[in-house]
Amino acid sequence: MDEQLTDKIKLIWENAKSHSPLRQKSAVCVSTIDSAGFPQSRFVDLKEVDQRGFTFCTSYNSEKGIHLSQNPKISLLAWWDHIGYQIRVVGKAEAISSELADKFWFTRSKNARVATTCFKQSEVWDPAVSMEEQYSAALAASSKPIARPNSWGGYTVVPDSIEILKFRTNRVHLREQYSRDGSSWNMQLLQP
Repeated sequence: MDEQLTDKIKLIWENAKSHSPLRQKSAVCVSTIDSAGFPQSRFVDLKEVDQRGFTFCTSYNSEKGIHLSQNPKISLLAWWDHIGYQIRVVGKAEAISSELADKFWFTRSKNARVATTCFKQSEVWDPAVSMEEQYSAALAASSKPIARPNSWGGYTVVPDSIEILKFRTNRVHLREQYSRDGSSWNMQLLQP
């Protein structure tokens, strides 16, 4: 994204976070495509917005990680009703560097790091094993800093198109559609 578009989106995102009534203030919905060609959506924590795109973290072995290894096409949707914005992004996911993954890993709470190392995200759970007991045992054993597993990292959604929708009370919403054209971006207004 160019600097002006990046700054605009970052400003909207910061405003959304600072005024959010939600506990998960950076939650956005990402949709991947499964092996049967169906979209699969879930919420993730948006970690960063920069000129490359929109970054979130996950296990590479999770359902979304597997989908993205097979097909990097992805969409991201931010619904920030409390400030009157929706942002839609369509693009391709690129794995983040190990250095960036380490940075995000150590911003996570100890409980989140323990849960990530203790469980295999998206895999079927054996009901004979207590999740709470397994988690408690892992938490008790974690006196040292918890290293980031190689299977945990993240993706940057590198956008091909972005739509910023500003809601208006008279329903004449402002829809700005940005499309990548090589190394530049074109903007056009869409009817509400």
